Amino acid sequence: MANIIGAVTTSHIPAIANAMANKAEDTPYWKPFFDGYPPVRKWLNEKKPDVIVLFYNDHGLEFFIDKKPTFAIGVADEYHNSDEGWGIATIPPVTGESELSWHIANSLVDDGFDMTICQEMKVDHGLTVPLSLMWPGNNYGHVKVIPVCINCEQYPMPQPWRCFELGKAIGKAIESFDSDMTVAIFGTGGLSHQLDGEAAGTLNRKFDLECMDKLVTNPEELTKYSNLDLVKIGGAQTVELNMWIAMRGVLRGKVTELHRNYHAPISNTGAGLLLLEHEMPK
Repeated sequence: MANIIGAVTTSHIPAIANAMANKAEDTPYWKPFFDGYPPVRKWLNEKKPDVIVLFYNDHGLEFFIDKKPTFAIGVADEYHNSDEGWGIATIPPVTGESELSWHIANSLVDDGFDMTICQEMKVDHGLTVPLSLMWPGNNYGHVKVIPVCINCEQYPMPQPWRCFELGKAIGKAIESFDSDMTVAIFGTGGLSHQLDGEAAGTLNRKFDLECMDKLVTNPEELTKYSNLDLVKIGGAQTVELNMWIAMRGVLRGKVTELHRNYHAPISNTGAGLLLLEHEMPK
């Protein structure tokens, strides 16, 4: 069976890409954020996962508000970025892993998840920023990526408990794949933030840090929140925590925290980073 070796969670705001493009990593505003990433990069370079299963949300590039699947998975051999209107440069294509993708898709449908299955799929900053953070210079072409998109923009949205169950089902599918490949899981987005409306600029540092603790030791506790709870506690876009919760659902073995970083605000966002090592259950 495929081996799930660990997981990474990271914020994915588009301003990060602009900072990297403008070589602003060591400026006073950005340095506390970027200083958190070298230990994660070192771990990835040492472990060399064959595949990344990456939970993210699409912000209108592939799925606009007129058609917004609850859950979607890419099954392509390659994925392309495109102009989102943020001023982020178009970057190299992302390599897919179609065989494992199809295996996961089939397993999810059999387990009651009615997935939107994408044989072609544009990927936005929600997916590309984390890859560029982990492999600076956009040197991620050697890693195969399976995109799993969760609706965090258009109501009705899946609740935290359902995202956790999605993660568990994906973990089951990976474990049943007849291969010795190694897999890492990325949960992206968040943490607390609100970008629009009267509450724009809202974030909740205390809640963010509590969520990071619970993701390690007691993730089921986070599934008790509703999306409305998350909005009230941390702002409208705090529902992106659902991608972190889905990530944690994949890991059903022993989880060890290896590294964390938190800095706020970055572009009006509580920016979190976690590195978790995973030991497969016996």
